[in-house]
Amino acid sequence: MTASPVAISLYYESMCGGCRDMIRDQLYPTFQKVGSIMDITLVPYGNAQEYRYGNKWVFNCQHGQGECEGNIIEVCAINVLKNISAYFPFIHCFEQFISSYNPSSTAQYCAKQLGIDYAPIEKCASGLQGNELEHEMGVETDALVPRHNYVPWVTLNGEHTEEIQNQATFNMLGLVCDNYQGARPAACGN
Repeated sequence: MTASPVAISLYYESMCGGCRDMIRDQLYPTFQKVGSIMDITLVPYGNAQEYRYGNKWVFNCQHGQGECEGNIIEVCAINVLKNISAYFPFIHCFEQFISSYNPSSTAQYCAKQLGIDYAPIEKCASGLQGNELEHEMGVETDALVPRHNYVPWVTLNGEHTEEIQNQATFNMLGLVCDNYQGARPAACGN
C-alpha cells in the first residue's frame, strides 16, 4: 500500500508580495524536489470580494483590477492546462513577472517561455468561463474553517494552524517530508 500524498493548499492572490514569496521560495522549489509526494491545490482569490451583476461576477481585489485579472488568468491556466506539471511552472513564471499594468502580456510572455499555447487560456480569462471559475475560487476561499484573515494562507491535509503556516513559510520541504507517511524521497534527507 502506498502512502497518501501530503495535501497542501495555497490560498493566495496575484500581486501579493508575500504570496509571490511563498510560491517562489517555498512551494515551487518543494514541488520541484518532492512533487511526487504532494497533492497541491492553488486557489487564486485571496482577499477579493465579489457581487453578481447581470450574468457576471464583479470582483474587487486588494491590489486593484490588475490583480483580479491576474487571478482569473491563473485559474484559467489551472483549468485549461489541467496537469500541475504544466500549470505550476506557468503560475510560477507569472508570479515572478506580473505587473499591475498588463497581466495579460506577462501571461503571454510566460506561455511563450514554456511553450504553452496561450490562446485557450486567454479565451477563458476574457469570457464567462474565467468569470465563473474565479467565482468558484471565492466560494472555496469563503468556505475555509477557520476563515482566512490574511494571505498567503496554507492548509496541510485540510487543516490550518499558525504552526503549519509558519513551517510552510520558512521550511515547506520539511513540512511536507515530516508529514509524509511513506518512504521518503532522497530530497527529504534524513
